[in-house]
Amino acid sequence: MRNAALVLGVIAGLFAMLVGLFSFGWTEVVHAEPQAGEAFGNFVNPTFVRIVSVLAPILAIAGGAMAISRALWGGIALLVSSALMLAAFGFNVATMFPISMAGLGGILAIAAGQPDTPRAHFQTPGKRSP
Repeated sequence: MRNAALVLGVIAGLFAMLVGLFSFGWTEVVHAEPQAGEAFGNFVNPTFVRIVSVLAPILAIAGGAMAISRALWGGIALLVSSALMLAAFGFNVATMFPISMAGLGGILAIAAGQPDTPRAHFQTPGKRSP
């Protein structure tokens, strides 16, 4: 489960970086040209969106990286990243994958009570694998 949390966290962070780049860029465009915000819309709280655009991808990637050695801390970082993205960007076509992946990765990391152990799945009963 820790490996799955690692992969989900890193992929969610990469997708969140794309969403963050476009969101931060849009707040800059609206700041420079207010007519663009009037024509196409603007975020309610641009400062919060800018902070989350930088912080959420970092938390997702760091949480995924920590999931192997510190599963609880990594899981909390992934869940916080998912919650921040949901609060700042909402749940839509662009954010459904990073929010879902970071959330699932956080749940898997927290649920990993002990380190993953290699196990032989097709061993005969009574025999131990080396």
